[in-house]
Amino acid sequence: MDEEGAQPWQSDLSRAPIATKIVVAGGFGAGKTTLVGAVSEITPLRTETLMTEAGAASGEDDLAPVPHKATTTVAMDFGRITLDDDLVLYLFGTPGQARFWFMWDDLMRGAVGVVVLADTRRLDDCFPALDYVEGSGLPYVVAVNHFDGSDLYAADEVREALDVPAHVPVLVMDARRRISVVETLLALVGHACETAPEQSVPQ
Repeated sequence: MDEEGAQPWQSDLSRAPIATKIVVAGGFGAGKTTLVGAVSEITPLRTETLMTEAGAASGEDDLAPVPHKATTTVAMDFGRITLDDDLVLYLFGTPGQARFWFMWDDLMRGAVGVVVLADTRRLDDCFPALDYVEGSGLPYVVAVNHFDGSDLYAADEVREALDVPAHVPVLVMDARRRISVVETLLALVGHACETAPEQSVPQ
């Protein structure tokens, strides 16, 4: 932050808006499509297709925690949100199923940071995303997305269960609520500026 207390991307409102790429990752059914849709100021681009009986029968699509889920993302979700006169975020949601993980390399390219969504109904599904993001070196935050009827856990409990490093922010949020998602995105941008300023939002 500068001497006036402004964030780095707020220091000069006369310059052109900074276009910043954010990736939203996580397991199958964790709420990535919902998160992008909750804040996008444009109609989100969604590459969803109907779930197949074959996918469920093979075990690739575990529908037990999400029995009402009828579609799944097969390429990406895309949305845009203007957080400030000087900062525009472009959101890219990854597909959650293992058979589509080969697309993650392209989606991560050029991103300044990642929101890793954690579903408390099946935290184990979060590990592949965490392993990938940690290996990429990108700054990230863990966003705990509580679903109706699921057990509620504090951020510190999730941090311990997922073995998230102390310097990585862990937040409890609701992917359906705009203000909750905006707070998560702001936390990621701030974390990216603090941990990798040379690779994050231009200053």
